[in-house]
Amino acid sequence: HHRMFLEPQEKKRSMKALVVKQAKKTCSCTPAKVKDYVFSFFPVLQWLPKYKLREYLLGDIMSGVIVGVLLVPQSIAYSLLAGQEPIYGLYTSFFASIIYFIFGTSRHISVGIFGVICLMVGQVVDREIQRAGYDLEPAALSVLTDTAAYVNTTILPVNQTSQKLLCDKSCYAITVGATMTFIAGVYQVAMGFFQVGFVSVYLSDSLLSGFVTGASFTIVTSQAKYLLGLDIPRSSGIGSLIATWINIFRNIHKTNICDLITSFLCFLVLIPTKELNEHFKSRLKAPIPVELVVIVAATLASHFGKLRETYGSSVAGHIPTGFLPPRPPDWNLIPNVALDAIPIAIIGFAITVSLSEMFAKKHGYSVKANQEMYAIGFCNIIPSFFHCFITSAALAKTLVKESTGCRTQMSGMVTSLVILLVLLVIAPLFYSLQKCVLAVITIVNLRGALRKFKDLPKMWHLSRVDTVIWLVTMAASALISTEIGLLVGVCFSMLCVIFRTQRPEAPLLGWVAESETYESLSAYKNLQTKPGIVVFRFEAPLYYINKECFKSTLYKQTGVNPVWVKAAKKKAAKRMLREKEVDSGGNQTSISMDFVSESLGFHTIVIDCCAVQFLDTAGIRTLKEVCKDYREIGVQVLLAQCNPSVRSSLIRGEFFKEGEDHLLFHSVHQAVDFA
Repeated sequence: HHRMFLEPQEKKRSMKALVVKQAKKTCSCTPAKVKDYVFSFFPVLQWLPKYKLREYLLGDIMSGVIVGVLLVPQSIAYSLLAGQEPIYGLYTSFFASIIYFIFGTSRHISVGIFGVICLMVGQVVDREIQRAGYDLEPAALSVLTDTAAYVNTTILPVNQTSQKLLCDKSCYAITVGATMTFIAGVYQVAMGFFQVGFVSVYLSDSLLSGFVTGASFTIVTSQAKYLLGLDIPRSSGIGSLIATWINIFRNIHKTNICDLITSFLCFLVLIPTKELNEHFKSRLKAPIPVELVVIVAATLASHFGKLRETYGSSVAGHIPTGFLPPRPPDWNLIPNVALDAIPIAIIGFAITVSLSEMFAKKHGYSVKANQEMYAIGFCNIIPSFFHCFITSAALAKTLVKESTGCRTQMSGMVTSLVILLVLLVIAPLFYSLQKCVLAVITIVNLRGALRKFKDLPKMWHLSRVDTVIWLVTMAASALISTEIGLLVGVCFSMLCVIFRTQRPEAPLLGWVAESETYESLSAYKNLQTKPGIVVFRFEAPLYYINKECFKSTLYKQTGVNPVWVKAAKKKAAKRMLREKEVDSGGNQTSISMDFVSESLGFHTIVIDCCAVQFLDTAGIRTLKEVCKDYREIGVQVLLAQCNPSVRSSLIRGEFFKEGEDHLLFHSVHQAVDFA
């Protein structure tokens, strides 16, 4: 056997030198470096001076206005989902668009309110409102109100208690929402600073899709009471979906017929028009703003028909104009919501980064994942001081933005101007808008997530594992809770990866005639085998989880368990001793060994290690045991195609005896020739 000589690279692993080098690189400060840092942190300084007015402006204005027109009704509707007053949804969309314009690197994504995140915010808000005692009986609330009025009129120092009393339910709801927004933003900026974007790789496409679909069922459930005009408390916690439906059916006799008819009419208008928008999107220069038309028509009908006074319909109520003065988050609430903000922060940045990378690839430019995390983090931190709740990129609005001619981030600024116009002038006109109309808009916008069921057969055909991950995550998110559903999905995905390596494919290989290639005998016909040689491939890392699987599969494929063969030899030797054949005992033993070796049908096993990415101590020990056991019955084991990591693990683990390291073969063909 001609040994191939490979000289290893010298590895300088001085930790001290590495730390010093990194510190010098980080702490050095030159004018050029400061300029690069400022320009990378504020991407608007890079692209705005290069803005081509004639080429880009028309497309940006067009897409900005259309997205703004779509955002107004959705912002009001999703506020309901997040447990907030309508005005706060408009604030959130306004500030998010401006801040992403400054910090964002994607030219196409639309940052604003996202249904699933609003649902998660709403669940926490409801929980904290109950804890604070705002969901009391009307009599108790009137006592609190009277006390608050007394405290307000008397000249007493305003302490924390009186402040709580003066802050009504909606005020406390936005305080909770803003505090959670601030914490989620801090988490996202910290992720960008410590460059831990790798966390998002654990959220696969099938997992995120299943999570969004499962959460969509919860959103539909939370909005069902508005469709029927029922006044029932919002269920939260584990099993809230089932509890809510039980509550709805118990109170279904209290259905408000006016709200039910309005909901039905809105569905009749919205669904066909949305379908037409999608069907003719290539021909339409801009989608029909049907949501805005429905909101205007429903508001006029409710106002002139006096639906609130006559039929008791639930309406949006007073929406103030202008802006409220900024207020910091409630620092005392941080311990209550810090844990809830973690999954929201991760989902927010995972969706934003994946969407920005997808559209950047499609349009041929690059985005910086870390800068996107900073951008979405600041889209939450800064607005949290202005009565806003959590935002992220939203696929539906991003697709509209792209299809209507968006060229740069300037489109987001135009969108914020449209929302500003509504905030300053138009908002109070939506006083009579029924809440059931907002619920219909929210539900209709979930069609994309619910349509994923149609893709299941195709997904099953492509990958059964991904389909099972989708189903498990979807069911857990819907039936248990959104946060636990996400955790279940991540854990189940990891278990699927472990199970794949725990019981991997491990075929015997055959030789392709007139070549040096070896392929699976179970996968291909017309492969040849060399007499006396078995070639075996293990298609996974060899570590503590699958070491027993490796041994059992090898014994099964070769048809020889060396431990059993050795036991049979010992039994035969004992039998011969009992028969007292002293004269020819030694000869008999050797004949017995030769007979066993010949009866096996092979003298060498070649293990193809090309798919073994790494070995741990258990894996090295298993290989040692296998080689030793087979050697004792007269069969040699050769290893081929080990990667450098596996080779170095074997040498460090003293796998080879003195002078035997040349038995590491660089190809299966080379090992077979040697055998």
